[in-house]
Amino acid sequence: MSDAPAAKGERIAKWLARAGIASRRDAEKLLAEGRVKRNNTVVTHPATFVEPGDLVTVNGTLVEEPERTRLWRYHKPVGLVTTHRDPQGRATVFEKLPPSIPRVVSVGRLDLNSEGLLLLTNDGALARRLELPSNAWVRRYRVRVFGAPTEAQLAALAKGVTVAGERYGPIEAGLDSRKGDNAWLTVALKEGRNREVRKVMAHLGLEVSRLIRVAYGPFQLGNLDRGAVAEVPAKVLREQLPPE
Repeated sequence: MSDAPAAKGERIAKWLARAGIASRRDAEKLLAEGRVKRNNTVVTHPATFVEPGDLVTVNGTLVEEPERTRLWRYHKPVGLVTTHRDPQGRATVFEKLPPSIPRVVSVGRLDLNSEGLLLLTNDGALARRLELPSNAWVRRYRVRVFGAPTEAQLAALAKGVTVAGERYGPIEAGLDSRKGDNAWLTVALKEGRNREVRKVMAHLGLEVSRLIRVAYGPFQLGNLDRGAVAEVPAKVLREQLPPE
C-alpha cells in the first residue's frame, strides 16, 4: 500500500476514491455525468490525472486532498442500513458514526437486520480491493436459527448449494448449541453475496433470527461494543492487506 500518488499525478477516479467520495466505479459514474471539475473545468474521462495543487470539485463542493489510507472496525447494530442515503428515510450506519470519523465508505455491507463487524475506510479504492472475491477472505458469522438443522444438512453445504437457480460456493457451517426450537451455528464463507446466509438457511428450512458477523478476513469483531468504532493500526493494515 502506498499513500503517495505517482509523481505525474493520480487518475482522477482513483483520487476521488481515496478521498472517500465514492468507490472508483461510482466515481467514474460521477465523471460521466459531468459532476466533477478539475481547476474549474468539467472532467468526464477517468484517465485524467490530478496533480498536487489541483482543485477538484464534485457537485460544486471542493474535495479535500486525500488523507493517508485508514481502516476502522465498526460494530454495526441491528436497525441501520449500510448506505449514505436511504430513500425510505431509515437510519444509516454513517449517520450514527462519531463526529471524529471522516467521510468513509463501507467494505461490503450488512443488511438492516444483521449486526457485527463492518469495516470502514476513507479510501474507496481500498474498499473495492478488500471486497474482491479473489482475496478468498473468509467472512465468519454467528447465526441463530429457528428450526432443527442436522449435521448432514450443514456438512453438505461444503460442496456448495444452488438456491432458486443461484449457485453459491462452499460454505462451512457447524452446530454450536441447541435450545428448544432454536440453534446457534457458526457459518464461514468466502463470497458474501447479498443475503447469502439467510437465503441458504431458508433453503434448509431454517429461519434466521439473528446474524452477527464476527470476522472479515484477518479482522475480528472481538470485544468491540455495539455501536463502537476502533481504528486498525497502520502497521497492522499494511501487514494484512492482500497483494494488488
